Amino acid sequence: MKQSWKKSLETVVCVLLGNIILAVAVAAFVVPHGIIMGGATGVALTINHYVNGNLSVIIFIVNIMLFILGTIVLGKKFALTTLISTIVYPVFLSIVQTIPGITKLTDNIMLASLYGGALLGLGIGLVVRVGSSTGGTDILALVLHKWFHIAVAVFMYIVDFIVLVCQVFFSTSEQILYGILVLVVTTMMMNRVVLMGQSQIQLFIITDKYEEVKEKVLKEIDAGVTMVHIETGYGAKQQKGVLCVVPNRKLYSINQTVQSVDPKAFITITQINEVRGRGFTLERESHPKK
Repeated sequence: MKQSWKKSLETVVCVLLGNIILAVAVAAFVVPHGIIMGGATGVALTINHYVNGNLSVIIFIVNIMLFILGTIVLGKKFALTTLISTIVYPVFLSIVQTIPGITKLTDNIMLASLYGGALLGLGIGLVVRVGSSTGGTDILALVLHKWFHIAVAVFMYIVDFIVLVCQVFFSTSEQILYGILVLVVTTMMMNRVVLMGQSQIQLFIITDKYEEVKEKVLKEIDAGVTMVHIETGYGAKQQKGVLCVVPNRKLYSINQTVQSVDPKAFITITQINEVRGRGFTLERESHPKK
């Protein structure tokens, strides 16, 4: 019960923080420089160009319309996971836009594109990371997916492309190019945030002296190991490989240890973005010493 409560709190905090960052990115860097962008904000920017209304109000109306569509087609469970973003994003945007000097942080459109894209990716990444949704045109993509059974990502790209094309008619070629840059930076940053975690090094060691390597890694390096049954390709010999995941600072020590046991050992070293489970995100079991 306590774990469930903490998980819910983490989700709410990440969704709120993500939406605040999104609002800052749009108010400080995107809108002042007329940079085109996708999503519900892009739809609102297009509408706002012709009706010249309040951007945050237009975004709210667009979000609510898409939210109602999503609730009808996708159900109440979906509605609960997107309700926060649907309401708080336009509210946060309205508040951020009242901050004095927020639109004058930089006159350089390149800096605005880079910072705007990075913040957009960070904000979206925080929301997606906890399994929530930013709402907006993501809802439309999910609805189309349910109707036509084509991958959600395909519809997301199609919808964003249509939104970007709608802004081309009243944007300069430079604004369009910077809009594409923002989209690229946003995607890169979002992927980094979604995969962000406890970065570790994974080693897979193949040696005839696997038992000796296992003992040294366990006792001298104080790292967990997993023994993997393998068969060598050339000699078709059955043996075991040693798989272990260690912090970056232990890489040199474990490398030296393996080399001291078998200088001919075959070692692959891989950087991994996140590790979960016992010994990392859970307490390691303590075994009584013999």
